[in-house]
Amino acid sequence: MPPSKTSYVCLPCRAAYKLPHPSRERADAGRRPCPRCSQPLVHVGSAFAAPPRRDTRAWRVLSVLLHAGVRFHKSCCGGPGYRPRTPREVRERMAHARRTGEPFARALVRPEVP
Repeated sequence: MPPSKTSYVCLPCRAAYKLPHPSRERADAGRRPCPRCSQPLVHVGSAFAAPPRRDTRAWRVLSVLLHAGVRFHKSCCGGPGYRPRTPREVRERMAHARRTGEPFARALVRPEVP
């Protein structure tokens, strides 16, 4: 059976790659370089769908999500759950997090802001 694959992204290149899932036995499991620029790739999870390279707003939103620690792993049967897609949705959730003291990662994956 072939090894399972998961998604990695390079934010500076705005590129996504499907690579074999990292194994704990390998020494380079957590450090994979981008084939284009040699910067470290970010492991985003197997339920990730990359935006088009030319969509800079979507890549900015993705960058905020990844820097907050949000990833796209499959959960039981619903996929990764809600993720904001526009800068406006991100701003609303970040403002809510600052007002309430809720962690950014949790606020960003809220389907609705109260």
